[in-house]
Amino acid sequence: MSVEFDALREALADVVAIPVTPFTAEGELDTGAHRTLLRRMLDAGVRTLTPNGNTGEFYALTREERYRITELTMEEAAGRATVLVGVGHDLPTAIEAARHARDAGAAMLMVHQPVHPYVSAAGWVDYHRTIARAVPELGIVPYLRNPSLGGDRLAELADTCPNVIGVKYAVPDAARFAGFARDAGLDRFVWVAGLAEPYAPAYFAGGATGFTSGLVNIAPALSLEMLRTLRAGDYPAAMKVWERIRRFEELRAADHSADNVTVVKEALASLGLCRRDIRPPSRELPEAARAEVAAIAAGWPV
Repeated sequence: MSVEFDALREALADVVAIPVTPFTAEGELDTGAHRTLLRRMLDAGVRTLTPNGNTGEFYALTREERYRITELTMEEAAGRATVLVGVGHDLPTAIEAARHARDAGAAMLMVHQPVHPYVSAAGWVDYHRTIARAVPELGIVPYLRNPSLGGDRLAELADTCPNVIGVKYAVPDAARFAGFARDAGLDRFVWVAGLAEPYAPAYFAGGATGFTSGLVNIAPALSLEMLRTLRAGDYPAAMKVWERIRRFEELRAADHSADNVTVVKEALASLGLCRRDIRPPSRELPEAARAEVAAIAAGWPV
């Protein structure tokens, strides 16, 4: 593994922030609010950013918007954070976006789980191999949501693509994760708990060393405190943080995560940090739920 990839592995073993994408009242990108949110996280000590993630409404953005978000994030992160750019869709689109991210100065790519209705294990390997080979100088992090994929397939991918350095594992099954990681090679990859803080303690026990976060948009201090306690192996303290965020994350996860991003944006709106606007097929929260989200956010540290 090259020295450059070693540094990227360290960046993944951290709070991997997934910023929201703020919109104006006219439905356009609110670049001013976006910059404010990024600076707020960076000032709090966040050191890994993932533009164009699911919390950023990746699938509701146009190509031009995704590229602008990548560029904006690179500008704000310069010298302060490592950027892991989300790419996906069909292969030509993903490869074009990968090269755009590389040219913008990004060091890593998160490859979204293929959304094709028919995904074979061999086809999953082919999809990621094609992207990884197109940008061999970038670290590649598959976003894995498929519970039927075996760890041997990830090992097969990395055998031919040494730039595959980590995995965002987002199958909600801690025992399956522990087995998958060992089948693929526990020390071969950086394992990122891809279901954020609610699953981080269980996944760290199974071998994860980083976790993704949408909560970090609102309360970076809580996310960083959970990381600190997990790194120290202090699981009782980590669960104290878990208890503080439990209801908020339950609201995000309800109804098959229908309001996952909506709840985050509602909290930010209650703090005056961005508008609550969200694009279909997501929705804004009903009026009755807004007060509960605002009350939770108001009780957290910055």
